[in-house]
Amino acid sequence: MTSETATRVVRPRMRRAQRVQAAKTWGNTLAVAIVALIFTFPFIWMFFTALKPESEVFSPTPSFIGSEIKWSNFSDAWTLVPFGRFIFNGFFVSIMGALLSIIVAVLSAYAFSRLRFKYRDRIFLLYVLTLVLPQEVLVVPLFIMMNQLGLVDSYAALIIPFAFTAFGTFLLRQFFLTIPIEFEEAALIDGASRFRTLWSVLLPQLKAPLSVLAVFSFIGYYNSYLWPLIIINSQELATVPLGLQMFTGEHGTQWSLMMAAATLAVIPSLIIVAVLQRQLIKGVALGGFGGR
Repeated sequence: MTSETATRVVRPRMRRAQRVQAAKTWGNTLAVAIVALIFTFPFIWMFFTALKPESEVFSPTPSFIGSEIKWSNFSDAWTLVPFGRFIFNGFFVSIMGALLSIIVAVLSAYAFSRLRFKYRDRIFLLYVLTLVLPQEVLVVPLFIMMNQLGLVDSYAALIIPFAFTAFGTFLLRQFFLTIPIEFEEAALIDGASRFRTLWSVLLPQLKAPLSVLAVFSFIGYYNSYLWPLIIINSQELATVPLGLQMFTGEHGTQWSLMMAAATLAVIPSLIIVAVLQRQLIKGVALGGFGGR
């Protein structure tokens, strides 16, 4: 077979392969777009519902746009209840809770991955098994404990109890196990303490999983409803979910104002995710389930 004949045979095959690859790319893009639309549709509907008059929220013929666009629903939702205070409370509790969760997770994960002590793996297994306990089982003993400590209706009661969970410990421990022990041994030989080794050698390599844990912890605190409902009595300490509940009264629910308030409440989480997007993607891609 001459080179010219071979070229005539190879070129059509290459073009067919390129067309197949292009079709796969378009198919994957279309599938991702459809999934993204399915997940974002409730938020889109929430935003447009927030712009409708109250009487048209449950109209017989659903539509995105009402007879008029009422931007005033956002200002009404902000002033009808002290919603700015609720967002501040939610933001403060979520940030402090995320910081405390990271500190607890880093220290406990380091202990379970690097320190050697009797029954270490068995204790870690028991620790991880606490993840199967639903929040509804924990709220009663936690409330009793908070009441005995005199912390009911306080920021501390909102922050402390659920910072000591096994999720962050499990996540970071898996990442600790992927870091070669030689890095730590070299620092210890040079005279660094364990805390200095943890701070200067190990933590800089954990930016991605720490970002993942921070976002998960922030969203968990920010969206928590059952525990704040039980532990908080005053309106001054109410968080966003409790604030959204206040749009429901004895005369019904003000749906357009509730959707406007919910739209405002989503903004802090979007900002956090947008700021940490690169680290989140890296952390999820790494997976953190290696070990040795």
